[in-house]
Amino acid sequence: MELNARIPDGPIDKKWEKHKFDLKLVNPANKRKYKVLVVGSGLAGGAAAASLAELGYEVECFCYQDSPRRAHSIAAQGGINAAKNYQNDGDSVYRLFYDTVKGGDFRAREANVHRLAEVSNNIIDQCVAQGVPFAREYGGLLDNRSFGGAQVSRTFYARGQTGQQLLIGAYQALERQIGLGKVKMFPRHEMLEVIVVDGVAKGIVVRDMVTGEVTSHVADAVCLATGGYGNVFYLSTNAKGCNGTAVWRAYKKGAAFANPCFTQIHPTCIPVTGDHQSKLTLMSESLRNDGRIWVPKRKEDCGKPASQIPEEDRDYYLERKYPSYGNLAPRDVSSRAAKQVCDEGRGVGPTRLGVYLDFSDAINRLGANKIEEKYGNLFEMYERITDENPYKTPMRIFPASHYTMGGLWVDYDLMSTIPGLFVLGEANFSDHGANRLGASALMQGLADGYFVIPYTIGGYLAGIKPGTRIKADDPAVKAAEQAVTDRTDKLMSIGGKETPTHFHRELGKVMWEMCGMGRNEAGLKKALELIPQIREEFWKNLRIPGTGNDVNQSLEAAGRVADFLEIGELMCLDALERRESCGGHFREEWQTEEGEALRDDENFAHVAAWEYKGEGQAPVRHTEQLAFENVHLATRSYK
Repeated sequence: MELNARIPDGPIDKKWEKHKFDLKLVNPANKRKYKVLVVGSGLAGGAAAASLAELGYEVECFCYQDSPRRAHSIAAQGGINAAKNYQNDGDSVYRLFYDTVKGGDFRAREANVHRLAEVSNNIIDQCVAQGVPFAREYGGLLDNRSFGGAQVSRTFYARGQTGQQLLIGAYQALERQIGLGKVKMFPRHEMLEVIVVDGVAKGIVVRDMVTGEVTSHVADAVCLATGGYGNVFYLSTNAKGCNGTAVWRAYKKGAAFANPCFTQIHPTCIPVTGDHQSKLTLMSESLRNDGRIWVPKRKEDCGKPASQIPEEDRDYYLERKYPSYGNLAPRDVSSRAAKQVCDEGRGVGPTRLGVYLDFSDAINRLGANKIEEKYGNLFEMYERITDENPYKTPMRIFPASHYTMGGLWVDYDLMSTIPGLFVLGEANFSDHGANRLGASALMQGLADGYFVIPYTIGGYLAGIKPGTRIKADDPAVKAAEQAVTDRTDKLMSIGGKETPTHFHRELGKVMWEMCGMGRNEAGLKKALELIPQIREEFWKNLRIPGTGNDVNQSLEAAGRVADFLEIGELMCLDALERRESCGGHFREEWQTEEGEALRDDENFAHVAAWEYKGEGQAPVRHTEQLAFENVHLATRSYK
């Protein structure tokens, strides 16, 4: 397998402009002759489907939700980054580029990150034109706030529901194209296979989640925009439906899977309360603008109400350890710091797995009305879940699984190692390295959908003769359909006693304990023993009620858990092979005397991309060397 990133020549600030000019074009009359399938309708998928249809391509868009409006992008809270420098505080395209590379602990491809920073400003203009109600200052200009890993205010926001408002913008653009007949929408359809002919992606197989019918769709190119695989941990901030099935199907058909061990633990989540929970709730990183994080200095104070612990007995540990960034230290750094104080026995709450996020200083300084204006819906959500009023008592937070920086390997054009298969947003690996900075997920999703794929997919399609699309009765199509049917039949025929959730929960415990915030060789090797055992039991003792020819959420869950049981194993294998600490990948054997991540740039300044070699065969690890010509490798410091 060859990993050719196809990075354009020239200065980094000229690469994208030059590449756009060098790409072959499809003339407007010919665009109508090409069909593109877009799997996923969140920010990346919705933006891509709308943009490609606007250009004239025939587009079919698929989502497993009942409406594109329910894509998980809706759950993003805090904001979206852009280098507008409205605050006149020293921001620039280069600084956004630099912060993103540094924030990812120097494990991202420079060219892709710089392009992301370049197009970030276009995203804001696009969304304002769509009517996205960004927060505004008194004079009417768009407001900004700070996020972790940056010393400038570059995050545009709409209270604590930025993802929802941005998705409405993309959704209305998509619906307009649906209304014009340029996009055919397939809600409640789950992609279960990629159709590959002579090594080239030519379509997908989907299951109608209402009727159970399995159908195939052929096209000239396929775009996957299906999000991440964070639910491999079972307890995560992701919606319960989020899964890795689409990218895993692609991996098994030849798409390399890059950096699967790079997963993000978000520091600002409502703590776990017990085994009854099925998911966790994120509290936006934006809260760290005005909230101060602390724990008691003494273990014996941890059981007291926060109000009874005087100021001098509080440890504002992020402000103490990282004075330059304070409470806005990056997510990986902040998460490990929270784990450390809890491991010392200074955690708060019933489980002692929590730290305080305290707004009392901000309320005294700005007034409760101003805090409500900025974060009101988040405070309301917290109170509904915990029955505690955060205006009067500090929130309690603890790290939880959130985002996956790893994903399918893509080149500069966002094409995977399967020609014709493009991967957008969180489903690819390209922009965030080993740690994503807050408010950059929405930026990447919209950048890929609105401003990258419309150019690069045209360059690919220009090399395909119109009218050469395969037919629906092609043997490859029938084989892919049969593979889906056989897999469903296999799941339904097990007839065991345990639910998919049982196995998912068992996997999640292993992943969190052995491949979570802290990882070590012994734990990862143990996980690689336990996961195959769970998988073997899954295929022997799974029980799915009902049939495959109807609505069957247990069947849907079983298919996703089957894939998670394989994804988790690859994550542990990747973490074991990456013998360094970087970003969200913290190998306990490699840390500084102060407990910070210790990289090994000589041996691991590369992307690890795994190639599937068949059932029961060990995958093969390939590498793409990362060159740092514009941001020099340095020890990441936020002190």
